[in-house]
This record gives sequence, structure tokens and C-alpha cells, in this order.
Amino acid sequence: MHLILTGATGVIGSGVLQQMIAMEGVSRISILSRRPVAMAEGHEEKAKVFIHKDYKNYDATLLEQLKDAQGCVWAQGVSQNDVSKAEYHEITKEYPLAAAKAFSTLHPDSPFTFVYVSGEGATQTPGMLTALFGKVKGLAEQALIDFGKQNPNMKVYNVRPGAVDWRAHPEIHPFLPNQPLYKRTLIPVISMYKSLHTPTRELGKILTELAMSKGTPLDGKDILGEGRIVPNVAIRRIAGI
Repeated sequence: MHLILTGATGVIGSGVLQQMIAMEGVSRISILSRRPVAMAEGHEEKAKVFIHKDYKNYDATLLEQLKDAQGCVWAQGVSQNDVSKAEYHEITKEYPLAAAKAFSTLHPDSPFTFVYVSGEGATQTPGMLTALFGKVKGLAEQALIDFGKQNPNMKVYNVRPGAVDWRAHPEIHPFLPNQPLYKRTLIPVISMYKSLHTPTRELGKILTELAMSKGTPLDGKDILGEGRIVPNVAIRRIAGI
């Protein structure tokens, strides 16, 4: 199966890419990235990197290369603290929505599964104290769900990891960006609260398997959004951790 991946140089994306490379069921990986992806080196027969600068536009040449892809893991993202409010909205909501619209044209008569990496705290019903990321990720989730309803062959999942922990995933360590001190300090503490903890190995496997699926709504009391939103408690349940 041919899958698309974004965010491959980040913590979550690295975990996904390692799992995609390892899975025999994934025959081809098309990585959209602003810069080279070191983990893909040596795996050129399976993983191809397309240097892509404009995530709101997809030209015919690129779409031709992606035409037989059956799913995507959208792991691209940025902290709300690293960009302006307008930039955060564009990266977090407008980029994945533009991609979903473009990918829906690849083979409009057959299913395409779009897996959006959201995050715990995302909500469609924000309050006065809801953080910016929760509001914007909630808007992105809803926009993707609505687009999927308008285009029945576009199957959407919104996955909400909690505190993402890379420590038990040594295969990706050489490829990770330097993690800020606050993350290295907080992750060991948060890992004691299992409902908030999300290890990259298990997360990467679940995200890949969802992208490979037929995109049917998920079942479970911990699944939200008519089977389209996967909170961290459901991630852990599915992973068996």
C-alpha cells in the first residue's frame, strides 16, 4: 500500500516513518517535507522524499506522483508558542484541509483515508479558558470531518495523542531534533499518569494502521465524533498499553 506522510522530521512523524518502513504491508511512502529526511536515506526504494514548500497548493506533477496513494498520516505541526496566532491557524487548520481537498482528487471514485494528528485538549466546544491550540485543532478536526461528509470517499480520522514520549523508541533517537529542557523534564513525570502518556512506537503503529484501513467509523465508548475522533485513552486501549 502507498501512503503519504508529512511531519517526518518531528517526534511523532519520526515514530510514524519508522513504523511505515518496518511494515511489510506498506509498499511505498511518499514523504512531503520542507527539507531532506535523514531517516529515509538508505530506504529509497520504499520511501521517497518530495521537497514541498507550499502546503496550501499541490501541482499536477506532484499529484501524479501520489495518484495511487490510499492514505495519509498528517503529522506536520508546530507549537502555538513558536509562531504567531495567524501562522498557527494556517499551519494547524488550513494546511491539512488543503491537503485533504487535493488528495480527494487522486482517485475520487475509491476511498482515501486521511489521518490527522490532533492532540488532547482539542475541542469543538471551546470555553473562555480553552487554549489556542485546543480551539484551532478543534476547528481543524471539524473542518476535516465536514469535508469527509461532503466527499464520502474521503475517510477522516482525528487522533489526539497526549504527552508524546520518544524515550522507549531508540530507532528514532538519531533522527530527532533536540528536545527542549521542559519536555525532557516533564515527560518522565507525565508518564506516571497513564491516561496522558503516548509512546511514539505505539502511536506510530496505530496512525499507520489507520491510514491503511478502509476508514470505517471506529467503535468504542472512548471514541468520539461518530467514530472519527480518537482520544488518547482510545489510543492506549487500541495499543494494548
